[in-house]
Amino acid sequence: MIECLIIGDSIAVGVASARPECITYSRVGWTSQRWVRDYLSQVENKPAEIVVISLGANDHSGVKTEEELRKIRSAIKALHVFWISPGVERKPIPQAAIERIAQEYGDTVLPRPSSMSPDGVHPTGRGYKELADKTKYR
Repeated sequence: MIECLIIGDSIAVGVASARPECITYSRVGWTSQRWVRDYLSQVENKPAEIVVISLGANDHSGVKTEEELRKIRSAIKALHVFWISPGVERKPIPQAAIERIAQEYGDTVLPRPSSMSPDGVHPTGRGYKELADKTKYR
Protein backbone atom coordinates (compact mmCIF):
# COMPACT_ATOMS: atom_id res chain seq x y z
CA MET A 1 0.00 0.00 0.00
CA ILE A 2 1.24 3.49 -0.88
CA GLU A 3 1.57 5.61 2.25
CA CYS A 4 0.73 8.96 0.66
CA LEU A 5 -0.31 10.05 -2.84
CA ILE A 6 -0.81 13.64 -3.98
CA ILE A 7 -2.55 14.30 -7.29
CA GLY A 8 -3.51 17.41 -9.18
CA ASP A 9 -2.47 20.87 -10.26
CA SER A 10 0.01 23.55 -9.11
CA ILE A 11 -1.40 23.55 -5.59
CA ALA A 12 -0.79 19.80 -5.44
CA VAL A 13 2.78 20.46 -6.60
CA GLY A 14 3.20 22.92 -3.70
CA VAL A 15 1.73 20.52 -1.14
CA ALA A 16 3.98 17.75 -2.47
CA SER A 17 7.01 19.99 -1.91
CA ALA A 18 5.98 20.19 1.75
CA ARG A 19 5.42 16.41 1.90
CA PRO A 20 8.43 14.93 0.09
CA GLU A 21 7.63 11.48 1.43
CA CYS A 22 4.56 11.34 -0.79
CA ILE A 23 4.32 10.07 -4.35
CA THR A 24 2.89 12.76 -6.59
CA TYR A 25 1.20 12.88 -9.96
CA SER A 26 0.75 16.62 -10.31
CA ARG A 27 1.52 19.31 -12.85
CA VAL A 28 1.14 23.08 -12.98
CA GLY A 29 -1.92 24.17 -14.94
CA TRP A 30 -3.52 20.72 -15.22
CA THR A 31 -7.27 20.53 -15.64
CA SER A 32 -9.15 17.58 -14.20
CA GLN A 33 -9.78 16.34 -17.75
CA ARG A 34 -6.10 16.39 -18.65
CA TRP A 35 -5.18 14.73 -15.36
CA VAL A 36 -7.61 11.88 -16.11
CA ARG A 37 -6.17 11.47 -19.59
CA ASP A 38 -2.52 11.52 -18.52
CA TYR A 39 -2.44 9.99 -15.05
CA LEU A 40 -5.58 8.08 -14.08
CA SER A 41 -4.23 4.73 -15.29
CA GLN A 42 -1.18 5.18 -13.05
CA VAL A 43 -3.20 5.38 -9.84
CA GLU A 44 -6.00 2.91 -10.55
CA ASN A 45 -5.84 -0.20 -8.40
CA LYS A 46 -2.98 1.17 -6.29
CA PRO A 47 -4.33 1.47 -2.76
CA ALA A 48 -3.02 4.27 -0.59
CA GLU A 49 -3.32 5.20 3.04
CA ILE A 50 -3.74 8.93 2.25
CA VAL A 51 -4.64 10.63 -1.03
CA VAL A 52 -4.63 14.41 -1.47
CA ILE A 53 -6.50 15.82 -4.49
CA SER A 54 -6.23 19.37 -5.82
CA LEU A 55 -8.09 19.61 -9.12
CA GLY A 56 -10.84 21.71 -10.67
CA ALA A 57 -9.36 25.17 -10.21
CA ASN A 58 -7.97 25.21 -13.78
CA ASP A 59 -11.10 23.77 -15.37
CA HIS A 60 -12.85 25.88 -17.98
CA SER A 61 -16.32 25.66 -19.53
CA GLY A 62 -15.18 22.90 -21.90
CA VAL A 63 -14.37 20.56 -19.02
CA LYS A 64 -17.09 18.46 -17.40
CA THR A 65 -15.55 18.99 -13.99
CA GLU A 66 -17.84 16.87 -11.86
CA GLU A 67 -17.71 13.98 -14.32
CA GLU A 68 -13.90 14.06 -14.39
CA LEU A 69 -13.58 14.37 -10.60
CA ARG A 70 -15.95 11.42 -10.17
CA LYS A 71 -13.77 9.31 -12.49
CA ILE A 72 -10.79 10.13 -10.32
CA ARG A 73 -12.52 9.48 -7.01
CA SER A 74 -14.03 6.19 -8.14
CA ALA A 75 -10.55 4.97 -9.14
CA ILE A 76 -8.99 5.99 -5.82
CA LYS A 77 -8.73 3.32 -3.16
CA ALA A 78 -7.63 4.98 0.05
CA LEU A 79 -8.21 4.99 3.78
CA HIS A 80 -8.33 8.80 3.88
CA VAL A 81 -8.94 11.26 1.03
CA PHE A 82 -8.39 15.00 1.34
CA TRP A 83 -9.66 17.46 -1.28
CA ILE A 84 -8.13 20.93 -1.42
CA SER A 85 -10.76 23.57 -1.96
CA PRO A 86 -10.35 25.80 -5.02
CA GLY A 87 -12.39 28.40 -3.13
CA VAL A 88 -16.10 29.05 -3.45
CA GLU A 89 -15.64 32.67 -4.46
CA ARG A 90 -13.14 31.78 -7.19
CA LYS A 91 -14.52 28.54 -8.55
CA PRO A 92 -18.07 27.83 -7.39
CA ILE A 93 -18.74 24.99 -9.87
CA PRO A 94 -15.66 22.89 -9.01
CA GLN A 95 -16.13 23.72 -5.33
CA ALA A 96 -19.72 22.44 -5.35
CA ALA A 97 -18.69 19.27 -7.22
CA ILE A 98 -15.87 18.60 -4.74
CA GLU A 99 -18.19 19.06 -1.78
CA ARG A 100 -20.80 16.67 -3.24
CA ILE A 101 -18.26 13.98 -4.08
CA ALA A 102 -16.45 14.31 -0.75
CA GLN A 103 -19.71 14.02 1.15
CA GLU A 104 -20.71 10.89 -0.78
CA TYR A 105 -17.41 9.18 0.01
CA GLY A 106 -16.89 10.55 3.52
CA ASP A 107 -13.80 12.49 2.44
CA THR A 108 -12.41 15.68 3.99
CA VAL A 109 -12.46 19.02 2.14
CA LEU A 110 -9.67 21.30 3.30
CA PRO A 111 -10.34 25.04 3.17
CA ARG A 112 -7.88 27.39 1.56
CA PRO A 113 -5.02 28.12 3.95
CA SER A 114 -4.74 31.35 5.89
CA SER A 115 -1.48 32.29 4.17
CA MET A 116 -2.08 33.05 0.48
CA SER A 117 0.15 34.66 -2.15
CA PRO A 118 -0.82 38.03 -3.65
CA ASP A 119 -2.41 36.30 -6.68
CA GLY A 120 -5.15 35.01 -4.36
CA VAL A 121 -4.89 31.58 -5.96
CA HIS A 122 -1.77 29.94 -4.61
CA PRO A 123 -0.72 29.53 -1.00
CA THR A 124 2.57 30.92 0.24
CA GLY A 125 5.25 28.50 1.44
CA ARG A 126 3.66 28.70 4.88
CA GLY A 127 0.25 28.04 3.33
CA TYR A 128 1.50 24.90 1.58
CA LYS A 129 2.96 23.66 4.85
CA GLU A 130 -0.37 24.36 6.56
CA LEU A 131 -2.20 22.28 3.96
CA ALA A 132 0.41 19.52 4.09
CA ASP A 133 0.16 19.32 7.88
CA LYS A 134 -3.63 18.94 7.65
CA THR A 135 -3.20 15.93 5.36
CA LYS A 136 -1.19 14.00 7.90
CA TYR A 137 -3.68 11.64 9.38
CA ARG A 138 -3.31 11.40 13.12
